[in-house]
Amino acid sequence: MGEGFFEGLVQGAWALLLCGPVLVASVAATIFVVRRRALAGGSGPTERSDQLFWDLFLGSAVAVPALLIPTLISPWTGLFLGGAGVAAGVAAYLWTPKYLARRTARHDYRALESAHLAAQARHDELIARWRRYELDPACSIEYPALTDVRTPETSALIKAMRQADELRGAPHQGYPDAVTSLGATLAAAERAAGVPAEQA
Repeated sequence: MGEGFFEGLVQGAWALLLCGPVLVASVAATIFVVRRRALAGGSGPTERSDQLFWDLFLGSAVAVPALLIPTLISPWTGLFLGGAGVAAGVAAYLWTPKYLARRTARHDYRALESAHLAAQARHDELIARWRRYELDPACSIEYPALTDVRTPETSALIKAMRQADELRGAPHQGYPDAVTSLGATLAAAERAAGVPAEQA
């Protein structure tokens, strides 16, 4: 009697070790995929129901045998695995929106960082272009309006430069727009000063 109980216990433990991770992973993955599709939306009701059917079918094809085989070997193992599967499903259901939000935030931050680096390079080009009129004596004499802040276009250019400089430090949504505005105001100031298009 005691030997049979011990043997059943060992078999149940082996079934738990072998099938437990498979069951937990399949339930969690199925709930994650279903929840992600539900949160994403986008497709029509017929297509969503087809996807839901296949997601649940494929998940069940893995999860059901992983639960039934240990239950046949040892009922207490099946009971324990059933609880673990439910816990994994609930955890995946609750965790999926947070994970997707974090992933979207990371993606948005990377895109913002990339746009910020591109804007910094463009900003440097624009400042180098404007400094030509400030530091090159020939340009200063030929186009004095570009260093005269009393000229409305030059005044707007200085304000746009100040705004772009203030936003340059860290990735910020407004920085690429500020650099675009700087480029437009520099072009306007060059036109107002009479700079030929090929020299701008």
